[in-house]
Amino acid sequence: MATVGSKGRALISVSDKVGIVELATKLTQLGYEVISTGGSARAIEDAGLPVTRVEDVTKFPEMLDGRVKTLHPGIHGGILARRDVAEHMSSLSAHEILPIDLVVVNLYPFRATVTAHPKPAFDVGIENIDIGGPAMIRAAAKNHKDVYVVTDPSDYLQVVSLLEDSASDTAMFRQKLAWKAFHHCAAYDSMVAEWLWDEAVGEGKPYEALTVPMTLTQSLRYGENPHQPAAFYVDSSLAEVGMGGVATAIQHHGKEMSYNNYLDADAAYTCCCDYKHPTCVIVKHTNPCGIASRDNLLEAYRLAVNADPISAFGGIVAFNTTVDAELAKEIREFRSPTDGETRMFYEIVIAPSYTEEGLAVLKGKSKTLRILEAKPRAPSGRSLRQVGGGWLYQDADALAPDEITFQCVSEVQPSAELMEDLKFAWVAVKHVKSNAITVAKDKKLLGMGSGQPNRVKSVEISLEKAGDEVKGAVLASDAFFPFSWNDSVEKACQAGVAAIAHPGGSLRDQDAVDCCNKYGVALVVTGHRHFKH
Repeated sequence: MATVGSKGRALISVSDKVGIVELATKLTQLGYEVISTGGSARAIEDAGLPVTRVEDVTKFPEMLDGRVKTLHPGIHGGILARRDVAEHMSSLSAHEILPIDLVVVNLYPFRATVTAHPKPAFDVGIENIDIGGPAMIRAAAKNHKDVYVVTDPSDYLQVVSLLEDSASDTAMFRQKLAWKAFHHCAAYDSMVAEWLWDEAVGEGKPYEALTVPMTLTQSLRYGENPHQPAAFYVDSSLAEVGMGGVATAIQHHGKEMSYNNYLDADAAYTCCCDYKHPTCVIVKHTNPCGIASRDNLLEAYRLAVNADPISAFGGIVAFNTTVDAELAKEIREFRSPTDGETRMFYEIVIAPSYTEEGLAVLKGKSKTLRILEAKPRAPSGRSLRQVGGGWLYQDADALAPDEITFQCVSEVQPSAELMEDLKFAWVAVKHVKSNAITVAKDKKLLGMGSGQPNRVKSVEISLEKAGDEVKGAVLASDAFFPFSWNDSVEKACQAGVAAIAHPGGSLRDQDAVDCCNKYGVALVVTGHRHFKH
């Protein structure tokens, strides 16, 4: 074993202590003097390894309850000195400072601390803002040509390997470590800024400046089309802690997810989780083509497929409760209602949980079927959307039926059953691209019209899809009806719809009331719009 210090010095000061004893062991064997602080130093000492305390390097005691430990020229001079600049090395010599060749630092667990339950006091959050750590990381990253900076335990083995092979060209790896280091600090600072704004500054106003830390989790084959490079990132901001959804889903089976898979799975699962009762939602190209709520989830699945079996083929199937073996077998074996023979094909099945047998049965449907398990997430949190050169920010459309008043403005009052169907259709229309119309009966979607430039065409499409079942059904619109006679409202009434829900607010609202009164149709206004672009 080389003499300790013969190869140089390594500073280790980490919050995440995974792997530091093994790293310190290797560094010591290679001849590096290990310098450390606090808990890191204790862990290394407890392993029987030699370690130099930071205060022995700085000749200055830790002070201010640990706020000042490494903020000293004896540390930062050793990190920042350029080995190829004679004046730098002379300055170190004059002040009896030795170079530091390796800096291994990760930061206080600020994110875990401030998002803990119960919520910590403000002063606890403040004390978990790391100061010395980012300073050392940034210093080492700036001087990466001469100093390895390691913030990720997964890099320990490669660093040791390169230190063992002195002939290796390390320039590119050092640059990557420096990039990681600056990103580590930037993400950390963004969380501190987010927390301070939410806790003390923002007062509910939009952020005056916003940095969203994102972590690459998957390089995708391509984007919406094969000629578009793409990747998937997880939002690491504080606002997303514990929120659930597709981004943090576990994939149990199937091909790797694609760009379009993520979009469709998110649309299906968000819609499904917006319902309080056991529900199945089937989505194609981000629009729900089948929705049904039943106490028996197997029945809900069958009804959702039957709403539009042609569109459901190749779609995404979402459930908001556990998939058991009986339901899994039905998904595996179910034949298309269009011919009674073709086994239904799906890209993805997503649910909050599966029984052990249910998961095993579902895996037998296809080698390619993607099976996702995700914590439930109804529309919630913030919504960011990119436009050319900028971003739009809004709160998610989390408005639920029990938060609003469905006010009847017609002579005919909707029955309790019709009112429940109106609420069902009103939730569904929130998840359909505008101009959006949904037709439903007995808590199942019969037809929907989406993405049409005019509302009349969306009404016509939804009624056509509903077919003969439209008699006695309900219709929901994401926005008010600008016209009624010989237009959307009258067409719906003439088709046999029993009740209609819309936000109201048009200059011609009375026309809608008069039209519904003529045909004996119940009309309710919600006072809330659900545009989705």
